[in-house]
Amino acid sequence: MASPDQDLVPVLDKDGVRLTVDDAIATVTLTNPDKRNAQSPALWRALTEAGRQLPGSVRVVLLRAEGKSFSAGLDRQAFTPEGFDGEPSFIDLARGSDAELDATIAEYQEAFTWWRRSDIVSVAAVQGHAIGAGFQLALACDLRVVADDVKFAMRETSLGLVPDLTGTHPLVSLVGYARALEICVTGRFVTADEAVSTGLANVAVPAGQLDDTVRDLTAALLAAPRDAVIETKALLRGAQERTYEEQRGAERQAQARRLRDLAGVGD
Repeated sequence: MASPDQDLVPVLDKDGVRLTVDDAIATVTLTNPDKRNAQSPALWRALTEAGRQLPGSVRVVLLRAEGKSFSAGLDRQAFTPEGFDGEPSFIDLARGSDAELDATIAEYQEAFTWWRRSDIVSVAAVQGHAIGAGFQLALACDLRVVADDVKFAMRETSLGLVPDLTGTHPLVSLVGYARALEICVTGRFVTADEAVSTGLANVAVPAGQLDDTVRDLTAALLAAPRDAVIETKALLRGAQERTYEEQRGAERQAQARRLRDLAGVGD
């Protein structure tokens, strides 16, 4: 897929990740189509760095991938005895202490956590295969626009593992426990129609229309005042953890802040 940010000077471009910024819009692109954007610890560190390097002007972050596949998931080299050069292998991780293992996985997860920050709205444009870690990276974003050839799958359980890159919480939130369990345990493909009908995707379009659709969505997201978007996102993100009465209170508090700000009497 052609990248609309190709004329911009990258803020970051390493280990299969490129970050470009155009005023209020940042674009993070997976740039290893020859390996179907397979993921590695080095790529995860680059994604984490991309999040840290976002300028304060950014309001919308687009996640894209070059080539026919969004991401085929974890690079199969991870499953070899030697693993990746300079990285602990799965065997090394298993032999470490509980604290060491937990800290390593937590570091990997950081690549997937910043996409839901309250001060940005993140949009994943997903085409082709989004498997395992690729599925979880798409789930890390607030919104997903998919091409009609998309195929999501969570293959970790089939490999004797579990999804551990922050994907389980949004998956259950979007499709419910029973369907999430079935998707994870069977490892089956979820196609575009099901993704839209179950809430995994906001919209599915022909692959040739993916860029234009994301561009239109981005313009719509930028139309509302930034502070109102931040408050609304925080309200909605916290709704699942609050009771009905707590959410009513949170709405009142947020609206009070907005009214005072609009009246010029805020803090």
